[in-house]
Amino acid sequence: MKFRTVVDIPRLPFLIEPLEELLFVGSCFADSMGRRFAEEHFKVVANPFGVMYNPASVMHTVQKWLQLRDSQGGGVVPRIVFITLGTNHVYRLKETGQIVDNCQKRPQNLFQEEELTVAQCTDYLLQTVDELHHRRNNVNVVLTVSPIRYAKYGFHGSQLSKATLLMATEQVCQQRSFVAYFPAFEIVLDELRDYRFYQPDMIHPSQQAVDYIWERLSEAGFSERTKQFLHDWQPVKEALNHKPFHPESEEYQSFLAKTKQREADLLASYG
Repeated sequence: MKFRTVVDIPRLPFLIEPLEELLFVGSCFADSMGRRFAEEHFKVVANPFGVMYNPASVMHTVQKWLQLRDSQGGGVVPRIVFITLGTNHVYRLKETGQIVDNCQKRPQNLFQEEELTVAQCTDYLLQTVDELHHRRNNVNVVLTVSPIRYAKYGFHGSQLSKATLLMATEQVCQQRSFVAYFPAFEIVLDELRDYRFYQPDMIHPSQQAVDYIWERLSEAGFSERTKQFLHDWQPVKEALNHKPFHPESEEYQSFLAKTKQREADLLASYG
């Protein structure tokens, strides 16, 4: 007897190696996943210019980040990039007609809200992934749609927005072999369709939900070496997170020094 549906997730067409550099751009869900990767010692850059929700703003972020990286001599683009889309709604500054990434708390009457079409979302995403591919020809881009609903649009409007993004991501994956889709949206809505997997606002996924998505992602895209690293790192991580009753004691300081040495040795062995 089955009590839930399980989303079938095919293996990603690449493997994520331990301690890799990763770029996350997009909604606050990208921040959540980026933090989780950072906790496991991946080299993470997450939303370098703040949270971005729509495909146009994601494109702007990637372009600005690449320009900044070039100016600082930052080297090549990471081999793996995650892009998480939240909405197809954008805001144009009436004075210039340009899509803004942040209204910067300016009066609402200065902006015009619009909804990007599937074709427009697809075009912005293609420009984004093509620019990344131009910088690194073996780049792998993972597209996701954030499971966070937008109550301000109404829940029907939120679903229409997500449907637009889902159709756009599908078109991009069909047109670019180095782009894959990871079904975070479907995992939350189909596997975890229970409010116990949400934060108290009943909108954002809980930490438990984020952890579960991490597990499904690890099944789909982590190499065996990465899985072994995470297995070896877990007891060291738990030891470092231990909250002692007497942190200044000689005994604890000795324990902490030994644990940090274990961490350094582990990183050196996988680096």
